[in-house]
Amino acid sequence: MKKKNPIFFWLWIAVIVFAITGLVKHFHIKNFNVIDNGILYTSGQPRGMDYTRLLYKYHIATFVNLRIVGEHREDNWHSEEVEWMKSNGVKYFEMPVYKKISVDEIPDNEACREFLDIMSDKTNRPVLLHDSTGRNRVSYFAAVWMLKSGNFSLEETINKVEKLQKEPLDEKELAFLKSIANRQ
Repeated sequence: MKKKNPIFFWLWIAVIVFAITGLVKHFHIKNFNVIDNGILYTSGQPRGMDYTRLLYKYHIATFVNLRIVGEHREDNWHSEEVEWMKSNGVKYFEMPVYKKISVDEIPDNEACREFLDIMSDKTNRPVLLHDSTGRNRVSYFAAVWMLKSGNFSLEETINKVEKLQKEPLDEKELAFLKSIANRQ
């Protein structure tokens, strides 16, 4: 009886693990989060089949892009995104928020008002709000909507934003959220 070589066994295991890892990564939308089911979702930059999955699984009616067109231009994400929206009849809004070198900029009143206008039109829902990472810029706008919708308390909003950013809020960010919560 011929003895089997254990190297082939481990090689097959490595191939299977590699294939499974590739499939999981392929079906994973970067930093995807449900803010309010059926109303608002957030993510990092969708790619390829992500758009179709978002449309059919979550019935996304509107994409709101917070990225500037020149951000990571070499990846050709903007052309891909705009073309997909046109081809699939999905509403698309661009609200470019420029990133600072160290910290993402907290949105001004005009940008907040523009986003709230998009959210107030129920025909736009559900909305996917995205930037490159699905963290800072996205979390600020999601927080504005959460606080203004009346569906979330300040404490719930802070917890959700910290989850989106994957770190505690600093004083400037807390002051921003408190100022939104105090505005009627």
